[in-house]
Amino acid sequence: MAMGIVSDKDFDKELGNLTPCLPIPCGNPRGTPGDNDRVIAEVVRIERGRGFDNVEVPNSLRQMIGEESTIQGRASALELANNFGISPSSVSAYANGSNSTASMDVQSNLTHINEAKLRVAKKARNRLVMALNSLTQEKIEGAKARDIAGIAKDMSAVIKTMEPESPKGLNGNSGPTFIFYSPQMRTEKVFEVVHVKE
Repeated sequence: MAMGIVSDKDFDKELGNLTPCLPIPCGNPRGTPGDNDRVIAEVVRIERGRGFDNVEVPNSLRQMIGEESTIQGRASALELANNFGISPSSVSAYANGSNSTASMDVQSNLTHINEAKLRVAKKARNRLVMALNSLTQEKIEGAKARDIAGIAKDMSAVIKTMEPESPKGLNGNSGPTFIFYSPQMRTEKVFEVVHVKE
């Protein structure tokens, strides 16, 4: 039989072709050693994790991979998903807040991802305030003020990146949009002239 992953049917067939006992002499459990005693091989299924024939990824793992992709980046999320045997396309779905690639429009885990973004944005806001408070008159006059301004700029970029997306309407506005149509005025030259005799 070739090595590799086989179906249960092929595995049971090959298991039946083998002798049910391995010819290894061992001690008789009753206390008298004998050459005819053999160790019987047994296949034991380990029941833990998702369970047998269950391919669904637990929701907590989906949330963890989605959060990892959002905060640490896609490469880190792919590495984490690879440890659990999850495909890269599923990582994209989890980063979107969806449960699978088939349901990308249903984002049931989006609130969890947005909460993770808000936690990072809050930390960046605190660092931004610290950096701005460090910009005193003395430090601005010194050479290190440029570095402090760079920190402030970087922290504001992190905040902007980590802000959760708000639903947007027409033209990128989140508020209501009003469209007014005005009728065009027509001159007499546009209309056809009909001359009549009286």
